[in-house]
Amino acid sequence: MKKFSLALAATTTLLAANSYADESASTLSAVKDRGYVNCVIGNSFPGFYSLNKAGEWQGMDIDMCRGVASAVFGDASKVTFLPVQWAQSFTSIKSGQGDILSKGMTWTLSRDTQQGLDFLDTYFYDGQGFMVRKDLGVKSVKELKGATVCVLTGTSSELNIADYSRANDLDIKTVVFDDSSVRNTAFFNNNCDALTNDKSGLAAQRSAAPNPSDYVILPETISKEALSFAVKQNDSEWANVVKWTFAAMVAAEEFGVNSQNVEQMRAESQSPVVRRLLGVEGDLHVGLGLPQDWAYQVIKNVGNYGEVYERNVGVNSVLGLDREGTLNALWTDGGMMYAKSFR
Repeated sequence: MKKFSLALAATTTLLAANSYADESASTLSAVKDRGYVNCVIGNSFPGFYSLNKAGEWQGMDIDMCRGVASAVFGDASKVTFLPVQWAQSFTSIKSGQGDILSKGMTWTLSRDTQQGLDFLDTYFYDGQGFMVRKDLGVKSVKELKGATVCVLTGTSSELNIADYSRANDLDIKTVVFDDSSVRNTAFFNNNCDALTNDKSGLAAQRSAAPNPSDYVILPETISKEALSFAVKQNDSEWANVVKWTFAAMVAAEEFGVNSQNVEQMRAESQSPVVRRLLGVEGDLHVGLGLPQDWAYQVIKNVGNYGEVYERNVGVNSVLGLDREGTLNALWTDGGMMYAKSFR
């Protein structure tokens, strides 16, 4: 708890120090001059961003930001994590206080066009669901007529549940919270009949419950939730760095390059695509304003997309999410993970 408090205090100091950020300045230049990336996350979302026992941030969103730091500096540690409340997410980026928004944010039209942000790539395909206590005996969302549901205010989940309730005449009553930890506590203290969130979030919240087996996630998925990165609007130079860092992770998995074999692949591969990806030949780095070995550094320091997925949310992680047969699989395996061409 002490380390978490220190992390929040450091965040407050950083946000105040950066409050004068020049919105017209190049983010890439600012990051290089500063010497580290400012990554905006939330307070806790196991599997995506949370503090471990050593007081270190870990999770899928954390690894994505470390990948960007690796691309720019060749060092995954050159990143500062700024945990903010949900309502601060957008302003922290468009004001220049943060460089990347990576906190399980769903890409929607209104957020993309009205919040001063540019959404880039979807790194996790999800959908909204509901969790209830097993002893409630509910088997379907359609049985929640008149129920109270805990939800985080200002999220797409709040809007989705209103639409779903109206369309299905369920008269669901939402109990809204500003803080996800307070929302979760309210649900586990039986102050709501159900908890709604993206299904990955529900799995994370159930894993942290006093008795996880007491809760069940209902089968229905009522929305499409494309969790995506966002950066300040109209800063294409920085947007290119972030989106191609992610593309390098996905391409590396497709071409069989990972953190364990990247040295060998860089030295021995005869594949033109792999050689371009790893900076052995070609000049793809020039247009990005990065070192020639930027993608090699990303893969060496953080891993390919499959490695990031498995260690944070995969079957052997705290969330235990099977990737096979989902939209998060590579396109070659029937999924949606698809990197644009490295040429």
